[in-house]
Amino acid sequence: MIRSVRDLIRKQARFFAWASLAALGLRLLLVVRFPGVVDDSRFYANIAENWLQHGVYGITNSGVIVPTLSRLPGYPAFLAVIFALFGIENFRAVLLVQVLFDLATCFLIADLARRLFSERAAKAAFLLAALCPFLANYAASALTETLEIFFTALALDLVFRGLGVGDTGTQVGRPEPSRTAHPKIIWLGCGVSVGAAILLRPDGGILLAAIGGYLIWLLVRGLVRPHGGALIAPRTIFWAGVLVAAGAAAPLIPWTLRNLHTLHRFEPLAPRYATDSDDVIMNGFNRWTKTWIADYVSVQELYWAVPGAELGLTRLPQRAFDSEPQRERTSELLADYNRDHDMTPQLDARFAALAAERVHAAPIRYYVWLPAVRIADMWLRPRTELFPSDPRWWEFNDDGRWLAVSLAFGVINLLYVVMSAAGLVRARESFGVGLFVLFLLLRSAFLGTLENPEPRYTLECYPVVTVLASVLASTLFPRRA
Repeated sequence: MIRSVRDLIRKQARFFAWASLAALGLRLLLVVRFPGVVDDSRFYANIAENWLQHGVYGITNSGVIVPTLSRLPGYPAFLAVIFALFGIENFRAVLLVQVLFDLATCFLIADLARRLFSERAAKAAFLLAALCPFLANYAASALTETLEIFFTALALDLVFRGLGVGDTGTQVGRPEPSRTAHPKIIWLGCGVSVGAAILLRPDGGILLAAIGGYLIWLLVRGLVRPHGGALIAPRTIFWAGVLVAAGAAAPLIPWTLRNLHTLHRFEPLAPRYATDSDDVIMNGFNRWTKTWIADYVSVQELYWAVPGAELGLTRLPQRAFDSEPQRERTSELLADYNRDHDMTPQLDARFAALAAERVHAAPIRYYVWLPAVRIADMWLRPRTELFPSDPRWWEFNDDGRWLAVSLAFGVINLLYVVMSAAGLVRARESFGVGLFVLFLLLRSAFLGTLENPEPRYTLECYPVVTVLASVLASTLFPRRA
């Protein structure tokens, strides 16, 4: 019996060596040919530089460093360490380190599949993660996703390690009392991993909710059925939850205290729209966009354009108007905005009134239909947003090479999703799958509330997607492997 992922790697050394080289080659190719250094990357870098060189966690505004709370400190801290070691704004070093993190994620995903399913599933999961172009693409981009995915996979792996699933001498896929010398350290480490994910992106809190909800389910099951149905002792589950919560909250305490001391504001995470105190929040405009926005194209062409760029009525989809008078009213609003490309409080209030009218006229569209479409778009759209591909790929008027990339990425993404769904059906009664389902449901539901459906927001689910897909993909490996 394979007793740990290290034993599996030793037994299948050739497989993991070649798969690791393939993973490394794919990621290095993207680092060299398509390094992703975007506006958000430079914003994070500016914070890191000011923090590193001036001791101020802030942004440079008209030559003056201004303290900020618009971004959580996880990624700026990572950049500051890299810049301190390899030079200011050395994004190439940042991407190379991220490649190593992403490779480590592949091994964590393999261990998850080994613990829950089988050795064959572990090999399949590793290969699926290693060759996943979406994970590789973001490893070559100076954004939070790669580290967020790593800590998500680490936290999930530590959950099952803490529950004793797949530990030395235990049956794969079955929970048993942990034989690890320090199980409390494992649960605390799980919480710290969740805290790290939250420090990178505030929606990392969804992972905490999923783990907490799953532990509560195990606790309730143990209390209701203490003899025949208790998989893990309730006392163990209770203290596991306490340690996870403590570990997740601990990294947020210094950040919260800093915001209170420096900015006199209680903010344990980051503002909803990543704004500072003096930034204008366009609540009315944002709510209006949620009454019609359904896909990433509208985000790129319209939502990100405000304020500062022209808004054209012809770019709005037909669902943005319920009647001809409403179309005319919308046209007037856009014309008023386009005079100076600024969203004033008065103009924002007019957008809010239009939004309220549209929500009142069609509440099911606003609260059910459009969120569902946004969720589907984030899950199924070709993940080519970091490439110079035309986001309107379905119009087939892009350069032939990039159109082929869009179609290929769309097929690959659909394949991962379908394989994951098929794996979920096959493994639906396996221990631990409930945590995966809860995480997927909670994250998808949260993403449906956003007015900017970006495909990258579902990438944090890919450790789960890959592990579930490995159930089906493992059938391609011989049983002796």
